[in-house]
Amino acid sequence: MAEFPTQARVVIIGGGVVGASSLYHLAKAGWTDCVLLEKNELTAGSTWHAAGNVPTFSSSWSIMNMQRYSAGLYRGLGAEVDYPMNYHVTGSVRLGHSTERLLEFKRVVGMGRYQGMDLDILAPDEITSRYPFLETHDLTGALYDPYDGDIDPAQLTQALAKGARNMGAHIERFCPVTAAQWTGTEWVLTTPKGEIRCEYVVNAAGYYAAEVGRMFGRRVPMMVMSHQYLLFDTIPELAEWSATSGAKLPLLRDVDSSYYLRQEKMGFNLGPYENPCRAHWATPDDPMPEDFSFQLFPDDLERLEWHINDAMARVPLLAKANLQKVINGPIPYTPDGNPLIGPMPGVPNAFEACVFTFGICQGGGAGKVLAEWVTEGATEWDMWSCDPRRFTGFEDHDYCVAKGKEVYGHEYAIHFPHHVWPEGRDKKLSAVHDRVAALGAEFGPYNGWERALWYARAGDDTSEAAQRTWNREGPWFGAVKAECEAVRDACGILDLPGFSRFVIEGAGAAEWLLRQITGKVPNVGRLGLAYFADDKGRIVTEMSVARLAEDRLLLITAATAQEHDKAWLLRHLIPGLSLSDHTHDWSTQILTGPNARAVLAQVTDADLTKPWLTWQMAQIAGAEVMLMRVSFAGELGWELHSRVGDTAAVWDAVMAAGAAHGLRPFGMFALNSLRIEKGYRAWKGDLSTDYTVLQGGLERFVDWAKPDFRGKAALAAEKQAGVAKQFVTLRVSAGAFDPPYMSTIWHDGIVVGETTSGYYGHRVRACLALGMIRSDLTVVGTKVEVEIFGERHAAEVLSDQPVWDAKNERVRA
Repeated sequence: MAEFPTQARVVIIGGGVVGASSLYHLAKAGWTDCVLLEKNELTAGSTWHAAGNVPTFSSSWSIMNMQRYSAGLYRGLGAEVDYPMNYHVTGSVRLGHSTERLLEFKRVVGMGRYQGMDLDILAPDEITSRYPFLETHDLTGALYDPYDGDIDPAQLTQALAKGARNMGAHIERFCPVTAAQWTGTEWVLTTPKGEIRCEYVVNAAGYYAAEVGRMFGRRVPMMVMSHQYLLFDTIPELAEWSATSGAKLPLLRDVDSSYYLRQEKMGFNLGPYENPCRAHWATPDDPMPEDFSFQLFPDDLERLEWHINDAMARVPLLAKANLQKVINGPIPYTPDGNPLIGPMPGVPNAFEACVFTFGICQGGGAGKVLAEWVTEGATEWDMWSCDPRRFTGFEDHDYCVAKGKEVYGHEYAIHFPHHVWPEGRDKKLSAVHDRVAALGAEFGPYNGWERALWYARAGDDTSEAAQRTWNREGPWFGAVKAECEAVRDACGILDLPGFSRFVIEGAGAAEWLLRQITGKVPNVGRLGLAYFADDKGRIVTEMSVARLAEDRLLLITAATAQEHDKAWLLRHLIPGLSLSDHTHDWSTQILTGPNARAVLAQVTDADLTKPWLTWQMAQIAGAEVMLMRVSFAGELGWELHSRVGDTAAVWDAVMAAGAAHGLRPFGMFALNSLRIEKGYRAWKGDLSTDYTVLQGGLERFVDWAKPDFRGKAALAAEKQAGVAKQFVTLRVSAGAFDPPYMSTIWHDGIVVGETTSGYYGHRVRACLALGMIRSDLTVVGTKVEVEIFGERHAAEVLSDQPVWDAKNERVRA
């Protein structure tokens, strides 16, 4: 027997499917000096009792990528590592009860096609050709996925483990980690078998991830749900059908009734996602046990009664089966239901690959992503949807429990573009939240900050049910139109709490930043947009930079980017420079529109003739305010940055002064409309590591004359070879729906690109889309089609300038 290893390049804590996949993929990348530590036996956590479904379906582009990769990996894994695996690719039928659900299916079909998967929509009278025992009288259709199926989770994990061992990696079972210490250069992990030192560590501890995280000073945002599935005995009719057809039934998902039904041998496996549901280990009287390996919770069928009856009505054959066994086990959830894969926030050389609700279908792709994070410092696909840094620390225990239960109870819910989930609200409130609310604001959270989405008028439907639509013209539409028109014709004010803001200072700060960004550093008193590229020239982030002094810089970025961008800056910061986080000290209002100068003139003696992209300190209502001459809305305007304690007084003064100038508040929906007319990009939509800076149409922010900057070599090589796809603005004859993210763009019957944003521009009275298409098609006037929910709509490539105020005359006024 091999001795306990005392040194490794990477140590993975946790031996479920994700930990084993991470080890396998690290070894496959050539990092064979890696060790996995498991406190019990492999698969002892959620993996052993998982149902083992392997869908590719997702409404998230990145998670679909990950699940598609998993399915492809599993098909050949058994033969590759010489390990027997029960992997049944049966296909699946996903039922729709409504028009809205069929639209979701059509969107996913388009995304799947773009990823090389041939998904299909079935009409109600076609469904029984795939699933003969089904009642279809009340259905609107179904989605058929030929790649879906199920796998034995234990066999999958053992196959990945065998593959990792074959390549030289090491697995140590019955070896819990009890302590972790960072020496400044390496991690020292304590176990009952001795200490092990490593360069990198990975928390892959599943539903024990929070306990492991505490060893690293990390509060992992998660909770644990009780999930049950029911195993039914052999049904003669099903056995006869399988014998005759030589096949298993497709995996059935009745997503509007919230359960799946899978053929299990010659019986069924029924897995509901019920609401109300139950959290475990969430209260002091129900503490998490030290070890729950290979254990289950007691059966609790009463809360599943509705789903069982509904499934029996949908598939009457199920009613003939005898219930054989109930599996009730712990499943971890993050507040948004997506796993944590990537750098552990604030902890050096540490990563997370944990809190997987669907670890079996995502495990293969998760291992690939984790290995890329560790070995390359970046991933092939933009994985912000799973990045641990999307959570910024406000997510306390109660929040995690409430959001986890909400996600579980709506596991198959449609995610509509204007719908706001009600749980876990009011975590962070602006200093003027009460004033904004009194004006009729309907709110939505941004990194926990409540921001006005739109301002309801008398008679507008503000119910949650009214938000559940794909239609552009929901109850907000008229109000948003009026808000945009006010910004266009008079003046608007938007309360924007939560911008992430960092100050970098020290001798040589400007020279350091010059090497980190693609463009120029503004002069003192000026501000500008800065783009950060990775070594491959891909877009990491966008920040506004204000030069406060020769060696003092203020960097402002998106609220949700707080931990992501801070980590990027700190990772590259050099000795002698310091970074301080001022996110919670200041708040912001956007004051914008042709009357903005007149409004400000009544409340400040600042020099309002200073040009676009300048900043100055000024006084409003006796408070010190930083006025930035810039506007994401694309009109004459200023950002008013005030200390949180002064913000209410500043707001009141501006609102009072604006009454005579047509000032009205506007929300984030209006801002989205206004910014898309200007071609302004949104972070992690239009701006992501899925695209290079050149593909993103940002060459005007590249200073080729600089001796060097991060990503320069890659971008220069790309420019010389020719940029394969480029950013465009499209005018779309879109009908009733705006193009969702990652809608495919067609030309001459071929997919040539994808949208990254789509919204209605109220100033130009047209649906616009931002996106990426093949470079030869970026010629102004090129006719293309945008696929929106399965229908192709005519679109035209517009010139590479804003659709509204093309020469920026209004912005510079």
